[in-house]
Amino acid sequence: MKFNPADNIQDLQYFGEFGGVNPSISDSSTYTFLSAKTMFDTFEGNADGCYLYSRHSTPSNLYLGEALAAMEGTETASVTASGMGAITPVLLQICNAGDHIVSSRTIYGGTYAFLKNFTPKLGIETTFVDITKLDLVEAAITKNTKVLYCESVSNPLLEVADIKGLSALAKKHHLKLVVDNTFSPLSISPAKLGADIVCHSLTKFINGSSDTVGGVVCGSQEFINDLRNVNDGACMLLGSTMDSLRAASILKNMRTLHIRMKQHSFNGAFLADKFEADGLKTVYPGLESHPSHQLFKTMMNTEYGFGGMLTIDAGSLDKANELMELMQHKNLGYLAVSLGFYKTLFSAPGSSTSSEIPENEQKEMGLTDGLIRFSIGLDNDIERTYNMMKACMVEVGVL
Repeated sequence: MKFNPADNIQDLQYFGEFGGVNPSISDSSTYTFLSAKTMFDTFEGNADGCYLYSRHSTPSNLYLGEALAAMEGTETASVTASGMGAITPVLLQICNAGDHIVSSRTIYGGTYAFLKNFTPKLGIETTFVDITKLDLVEAAITKNTKVLYCESVSNPLLEVADIKGLSALAKKHHLKLVVDNTFSPLSISPAKLGADIVCHSLTKFINGSSDTVGGVVCGSQEFINDLRNVNDGACMLLGSTMDSLRAASILKNMRTLHIRMKQHSFNGAFLADKFEADGLKTVYPGLESHPSHQLFKTMMNTEYGFGGMLTIDAGSLDKANELMELMQHKNLGYLAVSLGFYKTLFSAPGSSTSSEIPENEQKEMGLTDGLIRFSIGLDNDIERTYNMMKACMVEVGVL
């Protein structure tokens, strides 16, 4: 049967403690035991269904983790307090001092900073490569390499990773393929394409209301157990624990994710077509001009489209800022980082979400000063939005 992530979410059914259609929220930091032996067994990890302390797990967090594992098609999942709180424990769990990571060069600025500036202090080195060139990826692998790391659709350049190809390399060299799927939930299912571990920032599309920070690690039961181990589990010991109230909130928002992603994708594709036709340098995986358009088509769950992220080049940072300020003034969206909100969000990543990447490396990877990253919203009349955006572009001289 064809894998459909939204159907897997739909098929989950929970009953609240008192018969509610939403599961009850476990609003406790610690849990009681009827016997001392059960507490001991729980510390040893041998008491299923028992809870000890909310840094370990809570019913609310496990409900959300189950839904996210169903969405990605993995055995299980563990939710965290942020996207970085998911990515960093994964890499630290797999790698020890002396180990090596091969990473995409275009990734979220926070992940780049962690790999470039922080992990070397622990004796873990990273080589950054053009992830779209499998020969360069393989050439960067050494005897100490433990992880191939990429984003399904990269932030902010929207490069598309060949997950099947990377998975084949990972298996050949006995590595773990870790994929951040934040930009493409539902559209791409990395675990079904061979990824070992899938991470998300739940802050973005999955939650969808820009009111919560969260993350998740989706993977095998064995790996998630390792992350949660009380003695050496990186998630457990680093303490990036999601709050139960937030977990319950995100779980409720997941039920509309398929509707939202279809609208984000529809609106993104409409604007990308129009912007490109107007002569703007436009990058969107749904455009035939995108170098990985055909690759994306071979990986995607078709009904959810090519996503809601696109970029244009305004020519200079001054022009980009002038355009974004005017669009915000016209109520077309917000000059803000992040993505997945119901309103369009726009930012110049070179001076914001990717500012951790040195300027010379930004230029090398093609991240220009004038690049504007759009997270396209859920606008009902996208043609009206386009006409208003175009008027702003004409007014500031971008068109």
